[in-house]
Amino acid sequence: QVQLVESGGEAVQAGGSLRLSCAASGYTWKYNVMGWFRQAPGEEREGVASIYIASGTPYYADSVQGRFTISRDNAKNTLYLQMNSLKPEDTAMYYCAAKASAILSLKEANYNYWGQGTQVTVSS
Repeated sequence: QVQLVESGGEAVQAGGSLRLSCAASGYTWKYNVMGWFRQAPGEEREGVASIYIASGTPYYADSVQGRFTISRDNAKNTLYLQMNSLKPEDTAMYYCAAKASAILSLKEANYNYWGQGTQVTVSS
């Protein structure tokens, strides 16, 4: 199987930046697309960004377009999410996920593998 471990979440002030990392191990050849999702208390989990592993082609939710950048280092089997101009509404648990299907998607139902999450808290 595929194991995903997120890191990098912490408390920051609005306007600040963070970079999240997601280290993948196991049968990494099983997935073609990875994504970042987030879930705030009392809210449904939402897709933030997705990336095609082979080409690096990204896809973003409107809410983060222009502020967040998803990237990957295939040699290190690591996924990143650079988050700039953070807002209090970005506060959430952030999860990375992977899926076998080679189609970019922000729908959690399409993803096969999930990490445990890393908490991001943005204060005003």
